Amino acid sequence: MEIDIFKELLVPVIGGLGIFMLGLEFMSDGINNLAANRMRAWLAKLAGTPVKGLAAGTVITGVLQSSTAMTVMVVGLVNAGVVGLRPAISVIMGANIGTTLGNGLIALPLGPLGLIFAGLFALVYVFSKNDKVRSISLAAIGFSLIFYGLNLLTGGLKPLRDLPEIMAAISSLQADSYGGLALCVLTAAGITAMIHSSSATIGIVMGLGAAGILDWQTAVAFSLGADLGTTITSWLASLNLSKNAKRAAYAHISFNFIGVAVMFPLFFLSMDILQWAMSLFGMDVAKSVTVDGKESFPLVPVAVGLYSIGFNIFNTALMFPFIGVFDRILSRIGSSRGEEEDYSMPRYLDRAALNDINTGVAAVSKELARYTQGAGLLLAAARGEPNALKDVAEHEQALNCLSQEIRAYTAQMFKNNLNAHQTNLLASLIEEEDFSASLTETLSQIARRIERQLFSKNGQAIVSALLDIVEPAVKNGPQGVYLPQAYAGQIVELRERCLQNEQKLGWDERGAILTLLGSAERALHLVQRITEESVSVSRKLGHSDETRAADHAPPGMLAKPL
Repeated sequence: MEIDIFKELLVPVIGGLGIFMLGLEFMSDGINNLAANRMRAWLAKLAGTPVKGLAAGTVITGVLQSSTAMTVMVVGLVNAGVVGLRPAISVIMGANIGTTLGNGLIALPLGPLGLIFAGLFALVYVFSKNDKVRSISLAAIGFSLIFYGLNLLTGGLKPLRDLPEIMAAISSLQADSYGGLALCVLTAAGITAMIHSSSATIGIVMGLGAAGILDWQTAVAFSLGADLGTTITSWLASLNLSKNAKRAAYAHISFNFIGVAVMFPLFFLSMDILQWAMSLFGMDVAKSVTVDGKESFPLVPVAVGLYSIGFNIFNTALMFPFIGVFDRILSRIGSSRGEEEDYSMPRYLDRAALNDINTGVAAVSKELARYTQGAGLLLAAARGEPNALKDVAEHEQALNCLSQEIRAYTAQMFKNNLNAHQTNLLASLIEEEDFSASLTETLSQIARRIERQLFSKNGQAIVSALLDIVEPAVKNGPQGVYLPQAYAGQIVELRERCLQNEQKLGWDERGAILTLLGSAERALHLVQRITEESVSVSRKLGHSDETRAADHAPPGMLAKPL
């Protein structure tokens, strides 16, 4: 029988694929418009521990229906210091499970109904004036078009079975041996890497399987390769970001690659298990159905969807106990003794120390001292010292990550069996961490403004005098004086000097210096407040009477404002 290639093949295949991918885009846009910011806020709030991160990743990706978007979101949050590396790894694991829920829905035989529902929701979208209703309608249109596009794609692929040349080429892709399996996995990975969507690849594979172009086992093998190809997007998203963001992307890559490597030798055993599981519900994956003289295999998409869900759940269950190992290994990536220290990763926050509040508090105190040391490097960069930071913005992001780790570590020490002094001490440490984070932000503003502004010789002299005030204060603390008051006269003198006409400063230069003086005053206040907080509650534990008295004693080492 002669085939009209344009009408029977090209139109439904290209049209169906386009409608399918447009549906994915519409659904993603609708959900993003409706809840993306809320999802991002929930993720930042919930992803505090690996278990919570896993649950958040699964649920949010199940709603957004894009593990790629979710992973890119996680990389961005890690880069901003909102989420630490350890919980980020578990979020990525959960994202792999969440996106497979959509693959299972795609497998449902709802194709012909998709166009009807797409039309109904399109009318709602066009005539509604409410943004929330329009976003919901857009997501529903996309969801409906996914089914309709897949139905068109499947129907358009069926004539390929009557083309010997095409079938001969496709016959080389048979997952009937480990060599054939490897070829199928790599082919699917390459396709997914090019189109940046594992869901689209799996949709195409479902269509090929349902049309009988690919046998069911080969179609399932392609879904395994799609998990490899989807890692390329997170890697690309991390290229110009912080070291910790790169590590989050590497976590996604290593998680998927290890999972496929483990499943590869077990593939044919897993096929037997899949057939057995489907047979329990009376389903024969190889059974064909003939409608209007055309043969199809409706259970192949179901098999692909079930296998995708099962594989990612198995992979997560296998890897989840080793999150700590992932964390330690990935923390070493990008750091070497010859380079500047990586402040994005904690040095003293040992998880084992959390079981004892004494060792835990000592670890936090050491890490806070290291954090302050890292903040001081921003001023060295402002001076343009030869061994200063390479990138002020990246260093600030690294300190943000470290601040998040310190705060989360301290919060985890809160237990119901703590006494009043221990509870006050932990609360005081968290306040000290908050002031330290504000100090870092202020010092970063000073460094970035000096870096951006071109100063004359007179202007540079005022800036150097300002740094001579702030730098020793940050490095050494109050040293028995009340910092804001001790340096108030010098700050006023520098301000008056800046405003003198004989200095011949440009208006932009003068404005920059006045802003820097304000930041310097803020930095002195924060250093003073950090020191006061550090002695407001005794850091010594185990001597209840002594420490209780210390909690209420005035900090004699600190001078008070006159």
